Amino acid sequence: MFKILSKEELSPNVYAYQIDAPRVARKAQPGQFIILRTNEEGERIPLTIADFDREKGTILIVFQVIGATTMKLAAMQVGDSLADFVGPLGRPSVIQKLDGAMVVVGGGIGVAPTYPIARAMKEAGNKVIAIMGAKTKDILIMEDQMKQVTDEILVTTDDGSRGIKGFVTYAVQALVDRGEKIGQITAIGPVIMMKSVADATRESGIPTVVSLNPIMVDGTGMCGGCRVTVGGETKFACVDGPEFDGHAVDFKGLMSRQRMYRDLEAEEKDHVCRIGLGR
Repeated sequence: MFKILSKEELSPNVYAYQIDAPRVARKAQPGQFIILRTNEEGERIPLTIADFDREKGTILIVFQVIGATTMKLAAMQVGDSLADFVGPLGRPSVIQKLDGAMVVVGGGIGVAPTYPIARAMKEAGNKVIAIMGAKTKDILIMEDQMKQVTDEILVTTDDGSRGIKGFVTYAVQALVDRGEKIGQITAIGPVIMMKSVADATRESGIPTVVSLNPIMVDGTGMCGGCRVTVGGETKFACVDGPEFDGHAVDFKGLMSRQRMYRDLEAEEKDHVCRIGLGR
């Protein structure tokens, strides 16, 4: 069992949990994810690792309440235990010294998994710039933590209540306009946001990495639920990703698949996902 050691509501319906998972923490690297279940009958949900502490043996997860399982997860308290907490899964981020600045772009709760990537890229000797996007200033998360591992932060809000009014792509364009040499952009957040960032950088040829979180069941490539098309080839986000070249991802197909089970995800009742079970 994996005990919840701390619980914090970062913004309305967005929670951060520290989970006691020493074996996962021992191997975790930036860019990887876990799959959890709240109980023995619960569905499996993938969450990208927001932080890890090898000495304490803890993993930080950040999630938003959007469906039945995340509602159940949000109702859990410190001292409660998760039935399953499997990981680390997926390929880690490539951490290296770049010829230019490293720019991490986080939209909404996508800010959380950019944190360990920004920290590692900073430790590798890079200039790191964070672009943090939210609908309003009230739902920005982890700004203090990001300040500790970056050289500069640009905030965008849809309503203009903080920073640049508009989308994260406005901040990307601001960096380009000022002549910032960008070695790589890593974008994590809603699919439409990652698509917009990839579209904005395609013509200029700025290397752009996106972290995909499609429908996923086992996390081992067996079920095929997380398949995506990248560069005309079928890939599995759980074992080939979750990070891919944003300029090669078929976002149209990805968004279509993401909508397939939206009604089921919103149901406030237990359900068992049977993708890959042959029934």
